[in-house]
This record gives sequence, C-alpha cells and structure tokens, in this order.
Amino acid sequence: MSAVQPVDSLVLYPFEAEGLTLRSDATAALQVPPFTNSAMDGFAVRFDDVRAASLESPVALEVVADIPAGVDLDPPLQPGQAARIMTGSPLPTAADTIVPFEETTGGLADSLDTVRVTKAPHNVGAFVRHAGEDVQVGDVVLTAGTRLGPRQIASLVSTGITSVDVSRKPRVAVLSTGSELVAAGAPVGRGQIPDSNGGLIAGLARAADAEVTVVQAVADDPEEFRAVFAALLDTKPDVVCLSGGVSAGAYEVVRQVLSETGDMEFGPVAMQPGKPQGFGTTSTGCLLFGLPGNPVSSAVSFEAFVRPALLAMAGRDHTHRPRLRLTTSQGWTCPPGREQHVPVVIDRSYPAAWTVAPATAAHSASHLVGTLGLAEALAIIPAETQAVRQGDQVDVVYLP
Repeated sequence: MSAVQPVDSLVLYPFEAEGLTLRSDATAALQVPPFTNSAMDGFAVRFDDVRAASLESPVALEVVADIPAGVDLDPPLQPGQAARIMTGSPLPTAADTIVPFEETTGGLADSLDTVRVTKAPHNVGAFVRHAGEDVQVGDVVLTAGTRLGPRQIASLVSTGITSVDVSRKPRVAVLSTGSELVAAGAPVGRGQIPDSNGGLIAGLARAADAEVTVVQAVADDPEEFRAVFAALLDTKPDVVCLSGGVSAGAYEVVRQVLSETGDMEFGPVAMQPGKPQGFGTTSTGCLLFGLPGNPVSSAVSFEAFVRPALLAMAGRDHTHRPRLRLTTSQGWTCPPGREQHVPVVIDRSYPAAWTVAPATAAHSASHLVGTLGLAEALAIIPAETQAVRQGDQVDVVYLP
C-alpha cells in the first residue's frame, strides 16, 4: 500500500461520475428542500382555524386557491380560508399546516368552494416540509473518498452541485501465463485448461471500479513473455496483474524474467490459498502484482492485495471490505502458521443468526475453480488457529 500513488483527477457532471470516487468534499449549492412545501395532497390551512376539528364537529373552510406542483403561487389566506395543495407544492406564506385529503369531507372534488375538516392536525406544521431542513447551502453533502453510486449522485444533483472533482478509474492490464492455457471456448486437449484467470481478474478489477485495458495470455517462453510484457507496459497501465509463473517450479516465466530485471520480488506469504506471490513497481510507478496461477488462489489474492491498492489509488475512504462475525455450521482443519481464506456459503434460513460453511468439501483448495462460483464470502481464519469447530464464530468478508 505504501507504493500506491493516486491517479489523476477529473471534473465531471454528477451523472457522468457514477462508480468514481470523490477527490474533494462536495458542498451544497442549494438547500433541501429548496422551499417550504407540502408533504401531502390536501389543504394548506391556519392551524388555529382547525385545532378543534373532529368527525362529530367538522370545521368548514372557504377554498380560495388551488396550488398544483411546479407553480410559483403564494395566495393570501384570511382566517377561515384554505388553499387546495398538492405534494411538493410551495406552502402559502399565510398557512402553517397541511390537512390531508383523507381528513376532510369532499376534499377530492375537482371544483370546490368549501371543505370540511374532520380531524384536527396533531400540531402546528403538520405535513409541512420546511426549507433547508435536510441540507443548508454550504453543508458538506459527501466527503472526499466517497464512491459515487446512484444514491450519492441523487444527493449531489438535489443539492445543486453541477460538477464534482473525482479520480479517474485506475487502468489495469491482465496477463495470464502458462503454455497449458487455451482461450475460453476453444477445444481443450490433454494437458490443457481454459484460461479462466484472464476473465476472472478482469471482472474483479471492473468490480473494483477499475478500467481494464488489456486481457491477454502468454506461453511459458521467456522471450515471448518479455515482448508481450513490454508491449503491455507501453499501454501505460496503473496496475499489471500477472497470473501464474510466480512459484518455485522450473517454468515460472514471470519469476524468471522479472526477478532478473529487478522489477519484482517474489516469495511466500503466510496465507492459504495464495502462498506464492510477487510484487513490484516500474520506474513509472505502475504496480506489478504476480498472482498464483491456481484460480482460487488468484481470486483470493486479488481480494487481499490488488483490490485494496486499486481503491487506494482512487482515493477511496475505505479500502478493505467490512467484516462480519458469523457462526460456522461445520468445522474444518487449518494449515499451521498460515492465515486461511476459505470460500464459504451463507445460510440465511434464520435471519437473526446467519451461519457459514465452506463452499466446497475441500475447503480452501486452490484449484477448485469449478465450484468457486458458489462462494458468497471469504472466512478469514487467523494463522494461529489449528482448527475451526462447528459453532465457532469467524470473521467473514462478504463478496457481492
């Protein structure tokens, strides 16, 4: 994380900024509500006129105006008078309370001279939305580091904000390595497997609000790898995710080439799956992540290392997912001295007490990509834990 550098910023209209991160606080240019208005369809009245109204003793008021939404009307009201008003319409200055249609007799008529109020409002100001009661001009609507989703953009637009300072999306290039890889959908022969990692990592990057610029595969040939990797860097990514070729085998092309150049360091980390890892930076500050080739290991490693870095690049206020504390419905063994990241499913049968269980019988085996799609979350088990027992509580990271 100390190697992360922020990406460039942009100034955009709010609706253009969905999925991006605020770079600076957004302050309101318009109060909310912008004017005092009615919260109900009904009648704008003086509270003193209707404070004693009841079904047995209704209060008759003269209707002197009609105020639909979207008009700039401020009709005068004398004692004993009312204005028919719709939800969101401006409240007349002379009124202080709204009586809903449901608490009147004959109030829904299109042409009305008199309305009878059959229930007294509970207080002065009933069903009135006061100007600025939600947000005042100059209030901070959203703070720097906030991701702009539909709700956040609605807040910006409603408070009159017409431009926001946001981070551009980090650019990610994905390179799968392995002579055994064939393109998705191509025939698979003996000794070959589909390249699922390229699409997996690209999808995870997009889900982290990054822009994926390249998705490519390369064989375990050092010269071919050097050429492909150099061309990939020419596209000026902020992050390169390399999968495979980082372990201690004889054909680990990523480790062989990039440890020679000094661009990356490689070594084991105390986690399962995902023990072999590589990391480095180029002279331009591009982050290089060497992820294990086993797909479950790649997915877990992306979640642990790449995703937080991408969010930090964008200036996100929270770079790690929140953790839940859930009870296990079955036990499993743990590797000694390694933090375990177990793909799990969540049982929501009892809403007040969700439970989790491993998504597959092999728990955290790194090669079981066929059942990876069942996982809804990762259970994070500390390195000192020797075994998880049924009924234990564990930290769980939900994966939407």
